[in-house]
Amino acid sequence: MAAPAACTRFSDNYDLKEELGKGAFSVVRRCVQKSTGLEFAAKIINTKKLSARDFQKLEREARICRKLQHPNIVRLHDSIQEEHFHYLVFDLVTGGELFEDIVAREFYSEADASHCIQQILESVHHCHSNGVVHRDLKPENLLLASKAKGAAVKLADFGLAIEVPGEQQAWFGFAGTPGYLSPEVLKKEPYGKPVDIWACGVILYILLVGYPPFWDEDQHRLYAQIKIGAYDYPSPEWDTVTAEAKSLINEMLTVNPSKRITASEALKHPWICQRERVASMVHRQETVDCLKKFNARRKLKGAILTTMLATRNFSKCGRSIITKKGDGSQVKESTDSSTTLEDDDIKGSTPGGSTPPQSPASSKVGGPVPGCPGPSAASGAPSGAAKSSGLTLGPLVIQGVQARKQEIIKMTEQLIEAINTGDYEAYTKICDPHLTAFEPEALGNLVEGMDFHKFYFDNVLGKNCKALNTTILNPHVHLMGDEAACIAYVRLTQYMDKQGQASTHQSEETRVWHKRDNKWQNVHFHRSSVTPSFAMK
Repeated sequence: MAAPAACTRFSDNYDLKEELGKGAFSVVRRCVQKSTGLEFAAKIINTKKLSARDFQKLEREARICRKLQHPNIVRLHDSIQEEHFHYLVFDLVTGGELFEDIVAREFYSEADASHCIQQILESVHHCHSNGVVHRDLKPENLLLASKAKGAAVKLADFGLAIEVPGEQQAWFGFAGTPGYLSPEVLKKEPYGKPVDIWACGVILYILLVGYPPFWDEDQHRLYAQIKIGAYDYPSPEWDTVTAEAKSLINEMLTVNPSKRITASEALKHPWICQRERVASMVHRQETVDCLKKFNARRKLKGAILTTMLATRNFSKCGRSIITKKGDGSQVKESTDSSTTLEDDDIKGSTPGGSTPPQSPASSKVGGPVPGCPGPSAASGAPSGAAKSSGLTLGPLVIQGVQARKQEIIKMTEQLIEAINTGDYEAYTKICDPHLTAFEPEALGNLVEGMDFHKFYFDNVLGKNCKALNTTILNPHVHLMGDEAACIAYVRLTQYMDKQGQASTHQSEETRVWHKRDNKWQNVHFHRSSVTPSFAMK
């Protein structure tokens, strides 16, 4: 009797469940292995939409993940290629981001930071031992296996990872997230495994005080700081950090990569391997407070960047972003260090040694984290990313996805109803006081605050028509963790003008929602075209 044919289709082995996340060419869904009943996360890539280069990257990503087997790395269990789809089956990690877990803890000390960075270094050491350089180490890619106390930290997203045998140094292209880029990458010099250690140094700095070592509103100045390693340990927050912790940071943030500490050496540092004796056990409340603001800003900015990139108008608008200063004047803001970049994003790179050109995808949204101390060059600042490629799986939301999507749609409908009825009070309760918006009436500028909106409520809304009806068509909600969401939809407006003529208008809109104190607020929106003045906002 012939042996049964091997299963080659994903559906033969797995049952697909609810959606956990979505990217430009992929969707992540929970799945259950039929033979064992075990749960996994399946990343489903639509290969019909991939270019030849994208397909090469996907194959590289899968090849790298297959060779990495470590308790501190999100593991790839299966890779199945079908005619139009490629399925990558990973660990189902349900604990969310490490940085989000830290701020929810009742106690957090220097010793806890030591334990966190040890697990990160263990994952990096495993990568380097297997000839892999991650190239995109940052908070968004540090997840927890579960919500259980003491759950393992897991490194995720190998979308930018490359294979580098031995101690090879070469120019592998400009890739990474600006705030975590190493000096050698910015100088366009040959690089290798030490770039991951530099990023670990940035992460450790943040773990200890809640803000990053390098930051500036202007990305060129940010790069200039990083190239020369211009960071310090300002008082009073660094006064309570042990000298051993600072010593390890110094060895990680060494500008010369050949003199930078390796992952193996860092794991032998006294602050890591003798933490019970060396690291402070005092609770660091100020660090937790600053880290909360750091997390909130990077999440919000990541959501806004995602929205702007989705509208495809961002490259035009990004050069004329404005914001209000405390004195009511307006200043032009510059670029931010918050978006993952790769060669494809950087067109016309400058020769070695000069600052890489800025991508429209990295334009500035928002400023420093308010209320947090920081290095003299820049107050503590956020850094988030809006990247739809790669293997980013978390935080994975495994319950109530559809219910929360409906909640966002309902909130959007309530907001539009407030506009239709001219109810400014109801509108302000739904919107963040610092609401940012791109709209044609603002002539391509990003406006902040409610003054711009109030003018239309006071002078225009409800005065140019007799009747009004608005319908939301094709709403599509992206959930970004438990406290952020983005909705894109077509807004169809029917109205009767003063002459009794029936008219219809259509516009495309995108809104970013953020949950604060268990209440959703609209924090940013973008409208594609000029609507009738009564439908403003």
